[in-house]
Amino acid sequence: MRTYQEVFRTPEFTPLFASFASHVAAQTVSGTAVGTLVYGATGSPLLAALSMFGPSVMQMIGASVLLSAVDRLPPRTATVGLALFFALVTTVLALPGLSMGTLFVILSVQGMLGSVGGGVRLGLLTEILPTEGYVLGRSVLNMCAGTLQIGGYALGGVLVHVLAPRGALLTGAALFLVSAAVARIGLAGRPPRAQGRPSARETWRTNARLWASGPRRRIYLALWVPNGLVVGCESLFVPYAPRHAGFLFAFAALGMLAGDTLTGRILPRNRRDGLGAPPLLLLLAAPYLIFFLHPSLPVALAAVALGSVGFSASLLLQERLMALVPGELRGHAFGLHHSGMFTMQGLASAVAGGIAQLTSPATAMTVMAAASAAVTLALTPGLRRLSGARDGADAEREPPPGEAKLSA
Repeated sequence: MRTYQEVFRTPEFTPLFASFASHVAAQTVSGTAVGTLVYGATGSPLLAALSMFGPSVMQMIGASVLLSAVDRLPPRTATVGLALFFALVTTVLALPGLSMGTLFVILSVQGMLGSVGGGVRLGLLTEILPTEGYVLGRSVLNMCAGTLQIGGYALGGVLVHVLAPRGALLTGAALFLVSAAVARIGLAGRPPRAQGRPSARETWRTNARLWASGPRRRIYLALWVPNGLVVGCESLFVPYAPRHAGFLFAFAALGMLAGDTLTGRILPRNRRDGLGAPPLLLLLAAPYLIFFLHPSLPVALAAVALGSVGFSASLLLQERLMALVPGELRGHAFGLHHSGMFTMQGLASAVAGGIAQLTSPATAMTVMAAASAAVTLALTPGLRRLSGARDGADAEREPPPGEAKLSA
């Protein structure tokens, strides 16, 4: 499977793509509306930012107690049910007179359930596409998300201006309903990938099982940490260049789209292991080091675009993770990746903001980029060994008694 046409000709991929696109659009439109609503009610930039990006940190709580449901629920039922729930609570957020405490409780619950939704969608993707098509299909979803987030925030701003925040929230709720309808009509009913009832205890047990394998542990760290630290750099675009932040975000998105296209569509599968993720992870961080010199806008835009090509390393790492996880745990494994990624991005953004508060945005961006590169260099020997290993060879290797669980 080498072309996007082949991916879209695969039965059920198009409805999965359309449902995912509606979901992303709903989230971005609703996020803009919620941030505007909170800022208008409180006058607090901090609370407005937390309302838009804080729920992503709650995904790790969801990953700690809810992820066992990902592989123990029928995928179509879970996809439709979560979309309907999001439509309902987004409608509730539009009600007048809602207290800030209630609003943040609702957003927190949304964030926790987001860990389940991400795992369900990625697990379903591994069932719809053959193994050799996963990277190509995942790159399509990445490009869709990046494009819709840019357009969605712009559309959200227009809707907030035309319809007011509550009208924009109702639009987001309608888009969640579209996501649910497309999934219900277009996706086939499938049985759960794993047996048993979901529970917090089962979630903890499976998380421990996934984390106990050294190869999987290195993959997770490489997926979460270098990526998250560079997102911390991006979170400072506004304070670094208030008048040109939109250009920086746009060029970052363009670089990410180019990287996903290069890795997913152009790079042959038999060359992906040879290339490996470490060079791309270093490319992700290195261009941001130039911000210490306060470069001109054209140079800054070029650096951001070049660096964002490195985000495509996650495609290679996810492909390797899929080879290291048994089929009945893939939804849970990808849900853990999804939740850890968003949590790390939220935490890194907070750290970057704190460093910028004490120094400057340019210094903070340089520090975060250097930290990302340092983590990548520390992980590279293990990732190189893993790149040369036979697919799946270590998927179920359990550490012998006494082996450290937390070493990378």
